Amino acid sequence: MTQKSLKIFDTTLRDGSQSENISFSVEDKLHIAHKLDEFGVHYIEGGWPGSNPKDLLFFKQVKKETFKHARIVAFGSTKHAKNSVDKDPNIKALLDAETPAVSLFGKTWIYHVNEALRVTPDENLTMIRESVAYLKKHGREVIFDAEHFFDGYRDNPEYALACLKAAESAGADVLVLCDTNGGTLTWDIGDIVKKVRKAVKIPLGIHAHNDSDLAVANSITAVRNGCTHVQGSINGYGERCGNANLCSIIPNLQIKAGYHCISEENLSRLTALSHYVSEISNLILSNTMPFTGKSAFAHKGGIHVSAVMREPDSYEHIQPERVGNKRRVLISDLAGKSNILFKSDELGLDLESDKDKIGEIVTRLKELEHEGFEFEAAESSLELLIKRMKGEYPNFFSLQGFRILNEKDENNEIRSEATVRAAVGDKEEHTAAEGVGPVNALDKALRKALMNFYPEIVEMKLTDYKVRVINAREATSAKVRVLIESAADGITWSTVGVSENIIEASWQALTDSISYFLMKRHQHNTGKETS
Repeated sequence: MTQKSLKIFDTTLRDGSQSENISFSVEDKLHIAHKLDEFGVHYIEGGWPGSNPKDLLFFKQVKKETFKHARIVAFGSTKHAKNSVDKDPNIKALLDAETPAVSLFGKTWIYHVNEALRVTPDENLTMIRESVAYLKKHGREVIFDAEHFFDGYRDNPEYALACLKAAESAGADVLVLCDTNGGTLTWDIGDIVKKVRKAVKIPLGIHAHNDSDLAVANSITAVRNGCTHVQGSINGYGERCGNANLCSIIPNLQIKAGYHCISEENLSRLTALSHYVSEISNLILSNTMPFTGKSAFAHKGGIHVSAVMREPDSYEHIQPERVGNKRRVLISDLAGKSNILFKSDELGLDLESDKDKIGEIVTRLKELEHEGFEFEAAESSLELLIKRMKGEYPNFFSLQGFRILNEKDENNEIRSEATVRAAVGDKEEHTAAEGVGPVNALDKALRKALMNFYPEIVEMKLTDYKVRVINAREATSAKVRVLIESAADGITWSTVGVSENIIEASWQALTDSISYFLMKRHQHNTGKETS
């Protein structure tokens, strides 16, 4: 039986960024966009170019990027009633973004037409029709978001449908039915989508919010009743209670309902994508997040453990590997060893010949996780740890000591200086450098100390730096986790550090980053197999 294909539309960078605790930088958005493209989504909604300078800069920057699979989408509203479509600033901003597709929202609830827009029903239909037609004339794929559609349909079904038909007649490619307030019950979603499917000819989409904790169920029901385009965000991030969670929608539809969303190979990257977006968002991913959470396939004690070790499907609704997650038996040393063997194979490390080291590595990992380390988004630190414990890591340098000086002068200018004493073999270097803040100064001083020995480190760059408070209740004495992303030779890698002292945590992540680069570069240069 042939699977029915769906189009996946990700709105993490637009709707997801409206979450109360998220503030993406332009660089964050570009990083996430590339991860989404690698994962295989069909559309990436980048933001609203007519609303703020950050989104304008994103669309300027994203033009320089290459995407293998996804289409970048600019978001905006239909023209203002008083403007001609060719003079409307919002329509102009959508065109200036130069994206191949646009997501155009228009009012479909008569209540909003009367009270929010304060135009006549016919004027709103004209706004929809002219905006869609103008964008189509300029070669854009137009995805029409029917805002508040389900509320509008319940209030006045004839007018809500008239709005869809106005967009359809003007050439819209997709009509997306939006549960903007997130209050529609699942059976109503199914009933309305079924009726709309009979009234229009072009593809339908669904955009659900989670205010009733039904966004995933509503999206799946909409697909079952005729929608072929699904919108949502990674981890369900979004305004108020969030958007539909693509990390639940995609595996449910593909694994259980027989639809094709992305390739099976990419589906196995779902957990990594979920954790990556969580880290970039600087939010703690709930352990109990379905499919991608740390506890999604965790088993603890008693009957569950004995059963799942014999027959995993006795207590697991899918194979965790299909979504890139893993089974965890919380009280079993054997399960811990199995996990580290599995991860080592992923990293290209041979532990089969060092089985006597496995128990020691597992114990150390558990100790570090208890201290606050997490290696899901910092696999380079994990690889270094395993190699060090196996005795396969060449010690490129060692710290003899460092000192940080921060001062504020009479002009209110803050100055940061770092002094580092580092040893390479039997030679010691003592250097100092100033930087923009203590971590930058420390990075510069360490590089300066190592430059004579390893001039190649000039090629590596630190591309991201994030700090997360682990135990916030401890206030200023709280433990922090620092995640550093670095890049060179067209690849990126991430390292982690944990301490009550942010400088110490930064030092751990920083030195791991340089050590990882040197290890890979020297393996490559000596012709040894790299992991």
